Amino acid sequence: MVENNFDILGIVEDSTEKEIRDAFRRLALQYHSDRGGENEQFIKIKQAYEDLKIGKKYPETDIEKRNNSRVYSDETEADVKRKNQILGQQLSKEMKTAENWAATLNKSNLTATRLFGSKTLGEIELERKANGSLSIKGNFMAGSITYDGPITMQGSITSPSWTKEFQTKIHLTSGDFKFINPLENKYKIENGAEIVVDSGNIVIGNVYGRKFRVEDPDGKVGVFQIQEHRTHISSPNGKIIAENLIDTVSVDADSIIILNAEDDVRISAREVLFYGGKFTYDSIIELKQGGTIRFFEKFSIQGLSGDGIIKLENGKKIRLFDLKTKKIRDLDDKFMPNKENFTKDATLVGNGFTITYDMLDNLSKNISKQKSGWKSKFGF
Repeated sequence: MVENNFDILGIVEDSTEKEIRDAFRRLALQYHSDRGGENEQFIKIKQAYEDLKIGKKYPETDIEKRNNSRVYSDETEADVKRKNQILGQQLSKEMKTAENWAATLNKSNLTATRLFGSKTLGEIELERKANGSLSIKGNFMAGSITYDGPITMQGSITSPSWTKEFQTKIHLTSGDFKFINPLENKYKIENGAEIVVDSGNIVIGNVYGRKFRVEDPDGKVGVFQIQEHRTHISSPNGKIIAENLIDTVSVDADSIIILNAEDDVRISAREVLFYGGKFTYDSIIELKQGGTIRFFEKFSIQGLSGDGIIKLENGKKIRLFDLKTKKIRDLDDKFMPNKENFTKDATLVGNGFTITYDMLDNLSKNISKQKSGWKSKFGF
């Protein structure tokens, strides 16, 4: 038996408008995520209520969902671009309305909840709370929003793949940006979206960029160009806590705590805490003057590529592969006066050993001398 919208709300089909509304309110209180409920069930209940308000008995079928999809894929490439362009414009316009709505509430210190978007565009719920924070529920697809205060996010963030014109950007002029249970809920940031927090911290899950091949604009056969949608996460005066950074991602903050960095990841910080065992394919750590790095795992052969680099603010570079084999007992006494506390095989990478900027600066000089000496033997 097919479940209808009355079944979802737990009421009979001849229920009055008041009974429908009361049933929705009762279930909304039970399943709202702020009360520990399940977000997916809450969305299902809310959609059933919205459908019944317009006399629609059954939820959307798979065919209806496909026809109302945000991405048109069963037409010519020109049609797809044209329609996606329209969708991008509509989403950006909705987000600008949302930004103005939130700013007005913030200025007056009022609380309110409002849905933005549509079934076709995708709906997100914004709620300005009494503590001044802004709650966003739903997937953020395109457009930008600036808010003066903390933001909590329940949903993923992406950016249009067909253009950079409507790039997703969330900008906080104050406060923290946080995903709610990002790992459990599998929330992610991807495809060239940008998160900027002027004065606060960022807590997120997995972050992905996108790099892809396109045909030559002049139509040359067999010639392609590489385009990228680099995802940017920035908290210049705060901390970023993330899981995996994968494929064309840049993060910069005062302090960064991550698990892994894979494929063209740029990390810029004064303090870096690296808890995973993967640092691969053109990834780079840019360490600021006076900074430190700590690696809590040793890299396997597969987990560390030879082009992984640590770049100091003075321009010097050290291959992480060289650092991986450097033993603590080989350090200059001025950097490590208590070397005897470490085993003879203990290396700089692993076990959370604190590697300082000055230590790396000194190591880069020694590595350069070793290389120049080796080259001189062969007349280079």
